[in-house]
Parts: sequence; structure tokens; C-alpha cells
Amino acid sequence: MPPRNLSELWDQHTAHEFSTRDTERTLDTMVEDAYVNHVPVMTGGHGKQELRRFYSTDFIPRMPPDTRFTPVSRTVGEDQLVDEIIFSFTHTEEMPWMLPGVAPTNKHVEVPLVVIVKFRNGKLAHEHIYWDQASVLKQIGLIHDPKLPVHGAETARKVLSP
Repeated sequence: MPPRNLSELWDQHTAHEFSTRDTERTLDTMVEDAYVNHVPVMTGGHGKQELRRFYSTDFIPRMPPDTRFTPVSRTVGEDQLVDEIIFSFTHTEEMPWMLPGVAPTNKHVEVPLVVIVKFRNGKLAHEHIYWDQASVLKQIGLIHDPKLPVHGAETARKVLSP
């Protein structure tokens, strides 16, 4: 696929996740054996059946209403795309995909996030999604030890400023 088409397909996919919030239209952008791996917490799924459950129960309906993406960079190759973004939200509900088993803290979180998307046959084949979970846990108040080399929202701000 040409780079423009990869970007357009990825933008369509994320629009269905975060704007239209439509599981089936999200899945329509993916190959049958696609998988999603949220690397820090090992959530996601493999194959459309698992992904249908994941998107419809753990992801799309469990996104805080103030969730926001701030694009930082996008790199597009022949069959792969890498997005670097700042992901921000207020932890107003349990988020099984990012903070499994953690009750809402009502704390605001800003964290750099990287998504690596592989494409096959004109659709998404996989997503590898990375973020600093220690930074998220610090921002919601679950990591307190000042001796640990863990930082909060300042990591996101540093990515945005030289």
C-alpha cells in the first residue's frame, strides 16, 4: 500500500475506536488473524473473535470521555506505520485495557505512547502499543517512592518541547 493509504486506513481505524466508537467498523479495517498487544499490561487480543470481545467490552466503552491524542510524529514505510503521540485522560472509570483492575482515581494522566502498526492485504495486521506504565501509575497515585527513577506528566511535556 502507498504510504498515504496506510495513514488513511490507520486514521479510519482510530476514528472508529475513538470517535464513532463502533466495534464492527473498527474490525472491518483489520485482517481476520489480526492482533493487538498493549505491551506494558499484555491486554488486547488475537483474531477477530477475541478482538470483538476486547473492543466491545474492555476498550471502546471504557475510554474516559476526555481522552485526547496529541500527535507528535508519524513514520510510514512500505507496510508499517509508527505513531508517537501524547495520550491524555482523566481516570474516571476502570480502564481494563490500560489499568486492569484499578478503580478510578479521578487523576489526570498524560503519557507518551508509541503505536507500531503492521499492514497486510490492505488492512491492519497487528498493533504493538507501548507506554511507560510506571509513569501512569505515578500519575494516578499508585507509585509514591521519591527514590524511584519514575516521572509523571513531565515525560509527555518533555516529548513536546525541545
